[in-house]
Parts: sequence; C-alpha cells; structure tokens
Amino acid sequence: MPSIFTKIIKGDVPSYRIAEDNKHYAFLDINPSAEGHTLCIPKKEIDYIFDLEPSELSALNLFAQKVAKGMDEALQPIRTGIIVEGMEVPHAHIHLIPIYKETQRFSLGMQVEVSQNRMTELAKLISEKVIL
Repeated sequence: MPSIFTKIIKGDVPSYRIAEDNKHYAFLDINPSAEGHTLCIPKKEIDYIFDLEPSELSALNLFAQKVAKGMDEALQPIRTGIIVEGMEVPHAHIHLIPIYKETQRFSLGMQVEVSQNRMTELAKLISEKVIL
C-alpha cells in the first residue's frame, strides 16, 4: 500500500509544493513545528532513510540543501534546522525547520498553528527562491 507521501507525489493527496525534480519532492509539513517547516522526500518509496543507496542518500541531502537555501532567502530565519527521525510516515524524509530566534524550541511533537492562506503564501515565497 502506498504511503501518504507517495500519494502526495502522485497528486492523489494535495500538498503545498515547494520544489520537485525527477527524483525528489519538497512540500510544507501540514503539522509544522515552525512557519515554513518543509519535508524533502525521495520519490522512490523506501521506509528507512539509511536503506537508500549511498548515491540516493547523497542526492536527497543535496536536494534538501537547495530547498533550505531557498527557505533561508525567502523566510530570513537565523538558520534552518534539520531533523531526520522517520517514525511518523514509512517513507524516507528530511524535516527542514526554520529557526527564527535563538530561544526557539522545536521538535516534531511541537506544533504551531498556520492558516491555510499562510501555508499557500509560504509555499509560494519559498518555491520562488529554490534553485534546483
């Protein structure tokens, strides 16, 4: 059975798309830890990130780097943090979380409220700055 992320990639489930290439997809997390919280995933459905072939893992990280740079330019955080936990969805993924102040606390269990209008605005702002 396809993961929710595979359904997002195929367009069966809507998402706030940030960037896409032939092997990767980036979109806003619908349960964000901060405004602009983005997920980067391989289009290849594989549960555990470290089961990716070395070249695939490297490519995913390079894709995430490009997305993070776009986030940095669009959102102007102090920096963008990264979490690779991988327990909530059985599809390899990287969380990119903007850090807006030094005292900001974040974890995957901490969520902020972001309206649908703001999510749409954030996706547009970030996607315009991502250079693949």
